[in-house]
This record gives sequence, C-alpha cells and structure tokens, in this order.
Amino acid sequence: MEKLYSALNVQISNWSVLYTKLHRYHWYVKGPNFFALHAKFEELYNEAANVVDEAAERLLAIGGKPVSTMQEYLNTSTLTEDTAPATASEMVANLAADYTQLKKELEDLASLAAEQNDDLTNDFAVGLMAALDTHIWMFNAYLGE
Repeated sequence: MEKLYSALNVQISNWSVLYTKLHRYHWYVKGPNFFALHAKFEELYNEAANVVDEAAERLLAIGGKPVSTMQEYLNTSTLTEDTAPATASEMVANLAADYTQLKKELEDLASLAAEQNDDLTNDFAVGLMAALDTHIWMFNAYLGE
C-alpha cells in the first residue's frame, strides 16, 4: 500500500503545484487571446483544486496521510513551478507538457490501484485521464499541433 499512498501524494503535490501555476498564468496572460485564456486558466485551477481535495480524501479513506504543506508539495511534485515570463503560447505549451506528464503518472496510479484491488482509486485515476485527454487535445489545437 505504501506505493499507492506515495503515488496519491505525488498527485496531490502535482495538482497543487499546477493550481499555483494556473493562477499565475491566469494573472499574467497577455495578448489577443487574453479573455479566452484568462477564463480557461480559471476553469482549470478550479478543477485542480477539486482534484487535490478528491485525491487527499481518497488517500485518507484508504489509510494514508496526504502531504499538506507547500514545502511538501514542492518536494514531492514531479511538476515544477514556472517563474519565468512567458507568452500565452508558451503558457499553453507548458500546460500541455504538464498535463501529458500527469496523464502518464495517472496511468501508473491506475495500475498500482488495480494491483491492490482498489477499484475506487483506479476509477479516480481513469476518470482524470479522460479529462486530461480533452485538455491535452485542446492545448495542442490552440498551439496548432
């Protein structure tokens, strides 16, 4: 179970770092797509907040202890903060990469959950992967890829 606990804590940390990154992008996006991206980034950081809560509650329900401080998030996350100035397209490209990484790690989480016969954690991971597929597709469409 420790591997499953750890994988859920990586998700909690990643989505917490992503939440902050999305807020930063929401505040600093500029250019002709400002209105669309400003609103989209807000939608995505609200989604990230919900994922953090769901992952933490799932971890608690199966006997684990969720990380819960900024330092723990930064130490545990496989995503990185973004502090450099970025264009709107760079922001979207960064998010496409982050969401692709999240999807890969969710695939690993789903496999671990299946090995532990934890159908609810598996469902959590698989459900998120479906949403990420849509986000990744939209990011790439925005970028013209």
